[in-house]
Amino acid sequence: MLRRSARLAAALLLCAGCSGPVNPTPAVGDATLPVYLVGHGWHAGIALPRTGLLLESADFPGADYLELGWGDRDYYQASDPGVWLLLQAACCSAAGVLHVEGIHGSVGERFAGVEMVRLQVPRDRFLKLVAFIHGSFRREAGMAKALALRRGLAADSLFYAAGGGFHLFNNCNTWVASALESAGYAMGWPPPFTTGQLLARARRLESAAPRR
Repeated sequence: MLRRSARLAAALLLCAGCSGPVNPTPAVGDATLPVYLVGHGWHAGIALPRTGLLLESADFPGADYLELGWGDRDYYQASDPGVWLLLQAACCSAAGVLHVEGIHGSVGERFAGVEMVRLQVPRDRFLKLVAFIHGSFRREAGMAKALALRRGLAADSLFYAAGGGFHLFNNCNTWVASALESAGYAMGWPPPFTTGQLLARARRLESAAPRR
């Protein structure tokens, strides 16, 4: 009986080890943390491990990463924006908005086939990056956590009010570049206007992973 119980315990331990994550989600205590720049055509987002550093991460329980994109409030949230909203966003945006998606699993699997750049960011720079993103949310007076405006474009995503004024030369790509600049990465001048320019410059950074 004892021998059979020992075999059962060993089997359970083995199964537990096999079922555990092969690549556990990076923790804020790690020496470096992965940050992804994700190209979505003309728009770029930035994905980073979900940590408690952003209070809004509580809105995405179980997510391993968060992907964030910044843009014009009206254009970004419209299901069919049209030419008028495009022109309005380009020259006289009313306000900014952040789109946040909770990613379950790896960023590479979620955005398979999408052009992206992975950076291994030292912890001190990662904290500065998160501080920039934290400052991009617009919060109600006296509230530490931003309130979601509405459901986002993906299954596990939300829109939040954001600071900053969107226009043709201060767009989603320049916002990502500013986030990296805040973490100590020189993104060059003028700021990258297109997604292609942003990803090309990011690949030259010292923290960039080799291109596959």
